[in-house]
Amino acid sequence: QVQLVESGGGLVQAGGSLRLSCAASGRTFSSMGWFRQAPGKEREFVAAFSSGGGTTYYADSVKGRFTISRDGPKNTVYLQMNSLKPEDTAVYYCAGRVSSTVAFPRRPDTYNYWGQGTQVTVSS
Repeated sequence: QVQLVESGGGLVQAGGSLRLSCAASGRTFSSMGWFRQAPGKEREFVAAFSSGGGTTYYADSVKGRFTISRDGPKNTVYLQMNSLKPEDTAVYYCAGRVSSTVAFPRRPDTYNYWGQGTQVTVSS
């Protein structure tokens, strides 16, 4: 059974930091990414690795504040979030892609597996 389990969300004041983790089990993925969804909004891209992991991608809104990383076997992915803002409040999801030939790492429809999400709330 393939599972992606996020953890690390919570309530933090603006300017604070959180580190999200995503533990994958059941298979390995060619690439993994983080997305978020705020109430009333569409799911949006946050950060991702390319297939093979050689390149990282970030949404403009988080560039310079968030960092995606992973452990050696590529079964856990992290999202370090610094200088958090109230507009970062959302449910954060990790996602995994199976194919190594699919492009468009910013598109959620290119991911095959999703976690259940973890809530991040940033107070002003």
